[in-house]
Amino acid sequence: MTTASLAPAPIRPAKAPKVGIVSLGCPKALVDSERIVTRLRAEGYQIAPDYEGADLVLVNTCGFLDSARDESLGAIGEAIESNGKVIVTGCLGAEPDVIEKAHPKVLAITGPQQYEAVMDAVHTHLTPPHNPHMDLVPESGLRLTPRHYAYLKISEGCNNRCSFCIIPKLRGDLVSRPIHHVLTEGEQLVRAGVKELLVISQDTSAYGLDVRYKPEVWRGTEYQTRFLDLAKGLGSLGVWTRMHYVYPYPHVDNVIPLMAEGLITPYLDIPFQHASANVLKAMKRPAKQDKVLERILQWRRDVPDLAIRSTFIVGFPGETEE
Repeated sequence: MTTASLAPAPIRPAKAPKVGIVSLGCPKALVDSERIVTRLRAEGYQIAPDYEGADLVLVNTCGFLDSARDESLGAIGEAIESNGKVIVTGCLGAEPDVIEKAHPKVLAITGPQQYEAVMDAVHTHLTPPHNPHMDLVPESGLRLTPRHYAYLKISEGCNNRCSFCIIPKLRGDLVSRPIHHVLTEGEQLVRAGVKELLVISQDTSAYGLDVRYKPEVWRGTEYQTRFLDLAKGLGSLGVWTRMHYVYPYPHVDNVIPLMAEGLITPYLDIPFQHASANVLKAMKRPAKQDKVLERILQWRRDVPDLAIRSTFIVGFPGETEE
């Protein structure tokens, strides 16, 4: 027996998944494609030169002119016929109904410059190659809070225009995170040992308004991107869940029964800011404040141990001693 026969078989590296990309439209769209390709390569994906060698195809579309729209729809159809697994992004992606009507088999559709959404779609339909450096980071990410609690951000920005607030200027209009992403993050945090989730945003009760309460699937069940379904999903994780920065809109009433059942912590952070109707009007605060006390009384009848935390502004212009 030779020594060569005793040597272990060489370890062959796992085959890197390959993504093909079709880039249409103007130079701005080309830059978007370059950024996406850069992200893909940084994560270990290979770029396929043709349909046959790709595990998935990404089509970056243009929708500026009718001819460009036709070209984009044609490119999507060609990719589906030649490969079968297609994700669509770019300008025509801002009109998903047009794409879905022409090509119902596309895996996902995102709009222009939505790099994170593109990467999320790729991750969903084509598992990323193993990155040993990622083993150094826990699944739930690195946090600056103690181990037993964590903040869970569900959206950015705000559609309200309160006269004292600069948030919309700094962070823009409401942009809700997809509900299955939020619930998955919450699940990862619980697995990491978190016992208390603190839900935060600028206006938690407006969650999903910007995406028309788009439904998504989590754990095999459909959840709408809205406050109530968010509470139901987080309530299933078996930990304390505190709802922060909730405006007292009527639909908040629907979450109170979940508190009565013990699924959601009987706690609401409601930034009332003031009690005077005149001052609230000057503040341009949303919701009908004259119904707030009536609503709180009903909540307390339903959930006697409900805790409410709030903030108030003193010295607002036009406020009197009365």
